[in-house]
Amino acid sequence: MSTSERVLYILESNKDIYTSGEDMARQCSVSRNAVWKAIKDLREKGYNIEAVSNKGYRLTDNNDIISVGGIKAELPTDFDKADIYVYDSLKSTSDKAKELAMTGAAHGTVIIATTQTGGRGRKDHTFFSPEGGLYMSIILRPESLFSTDSKEVTTFVGEAVIEAIKELSGIEAHIGGINDLYVDDKKICGILLESGSEFDSNTLQWIVAGIGINFDSDISEFPEDVRERATSLFDAGKATITKNALIARVIEKVLDCRA
Repeated sequence: MSTSERVLYILESNKDIYTSGEDMARQCSVSRNAVWKAIKDLREKGYNIEAVSNKGYRLTDNNDIISVGGIKAELPTDFDKADIYVYDSLKSTSDKAKELAMTGAAHGTVIIATTQTGGRGRKDHTFFSPEGGLYMSIILRPESLFSTDSKEVTTFVGEAVIEAIKELSGIEAHIGGINDLYVDDKKICGILLESGSEFDSNTLQWIVAGIGINFDSDISEFPEDVRERATSLFDAGKATITKNALIARVIEKVLDCRA
């Protein structure tokens, strides 16, 4: 983890208080000048960081940028089940996750992107993935799952997302069909499970759970055929929770799938 990432984690974990540069330098085992450079780097990336003499630094309330540090700050301090990667844009988080799964990535590896250029739903349907959404894929290994039945695992993932949304926002969603979540009869989330097997033995090797949530997406910008049947958890720019908090809660609940 870079100094900027460590500083961001400290700021995300202490949103209500100021943290001095000296304290951050001590926690990161770097110089105060290195902390200053990290603060400058974070500001250039779009973070609004308040600085007050004799107090230190603090993230302002209008920061909602998806980051590894921001997600980890929302997870329990002893949570060690997830290896998290965040990208500005990918063709598909599931394609990246499958690539990693085939090279041995561990159960609980999580791929997240702020946008997707080639998001997919079932039967190769396009999943429109603009800014404002949450797009994530989680690698699941069969030996760590309670079941390898596709319907059972898909339902489990869907219920995990529903519980995460309700606990944080109070919004109640429900499963429609087998792999979509709805609020007031409009779709807010799509779930797609894909898997890989060993050819000779036909033994299941991995499952990738792809999850796409309309968080505070501008639905008016969606394609017309999608716009009519889609909604978002929050109006654009009016979310009452952060993207990082929801991602963290979904990760917790999906990875609580003990064999």
